[in-house]
Amino acid sequence: MRQKGFTLLEVLVAMLILSIGLLGLAGLMASGLRNNHSAYYRTQATWLAYDVIDRMRANQVNAADYGVEMGADAAGEGVAAVDIANWKAMIATTLPEGDGAVLVNAAGGVRTVTIDIQWNDSRGTNSPDDESTKTFTVMSRL
Repeated sequence: MRQKGFTLLEVLVAMLILSIGLLGLAGLMASGLRNNHSAYYRTQATWLAYDVIDRMRANQVNAADYGVEMGADAAGEGVAAVDIANWKAMIATTLPEGDGAVLVNAAGGVRTVTIDIQWNDSRGTNSPDDESTKTFTVMSRL
């Protein structure tokens, strides 16, 4: 007895295998987009950290005035206060729930600066809990 074409069962099995493969591909694409978005935030945090370090190097005489804590606004007047206010505004507009801190240390005659930048990465980590808050830290000599 000769057979012609596919049976209905063979077509259904082929459709099942194809649909499982396409679902796996869609999951892979969603994961890639999430990781790409998280990497974008880390890149922006890096750029913002080095931006404030460059501002401090341009105004080394008043580098100690750049110190600011997380959640605090710039204190005082002058170039340093304006730089910190602008820097904090850039962080807030670039990163979700973004904030930054600058710690200037002049111990031992060597001036160092530590920059901390925080943001909410719940879209990148896919977890709405406390683990979604990311902190990027840079330490540098002035």
